Amino acid sequence: MTATVQEETQDRYAPVDPSGLPRHVAIIMDGNGRWAALRGLPRTEGHRNGVKTVRQIVRRAGELGIQYLTLFAFSSENWSRPHAEVKFLMGLLRAYVRSDLKDLRESNVRIRVIGSRDGLDPGILSLLEQAEQGTADCTGLELVLAFNYGARDEMVRAVRQLSLEVARGGKQPQEITSADIESHLDTAGLPDPDLIIRTSGEQRLSNFLLWQAAYAEFYFAPMHWPDFDCSAFEEALSCFKNRERRFGGVGAAVST
Repeated sequence: MTATVQEETQDRYAPVDPSGLPRHVAIIMDGNGRWAALRGLPRTEGHRNGVKTVRQIVRRAGELGIQYLTLFAFSSENWSRPHAEVKFLMGLLRAYVRSDLKDLRESNVRIRVIGSRDGLDPGILSLLEQAEQGTADCTGLELVLAFNYGARDEMVRAVRQLSLEVARGGKQPQEITSADIESHLDTAGLPDPDLIIRTSGEQRLSNFLLWQAAYAEFYFAPMHWPDFDCSAFEEALSCFKNRERRFGGVGAAVST
């Protein structure tokens, strides 16, 4: 290895100042298919390489001390994709859990799955439950996998549960608060994301964490997900650290 390469490697993985890092990062992993198309490869190769990026980012997030990492793994709308692609994605999920679960446990990563579980294939459902149960005692990074997830569906399910409580006399409509709604969302107990990253240059939420994103900062990376390496991740974190979050108030410069 030349001195130049050594310096580049050291810079790329240099320690990051933990002060000001987001507590919760959520990522829309976009662009696997386009990454493959640009290289004349089938879409499945984009997804396969996307899993490699997942491993890198999960590892780096844990190293940096980020507490929560939510990945938009499979949306409730993704079922409309070609059957062969969906089948391949389910196979990748199985392979990821089976091959990485031991490493995740050893890295003290706890897995939580959000999204509707109604109607899921029993094999997939069992696999997701196995991942959660197998890491339940871990106390490091909490890796939240949004699978069969859609924010509107999540809110509809929450409203239905609250409606049942009202119908049973447990609560009056005028008593319902934001906290009540949050307690019925899939993310109950999780802090809202501080930073939402989307790759591939697209600038929209695509039905992801609509309620929870109320005061999140957004970062849109131009590269496709398979190219989103640790260096790109750290660039997004550095950008976040330079932002001033006001949560509807005024900035420090204005208030003084």
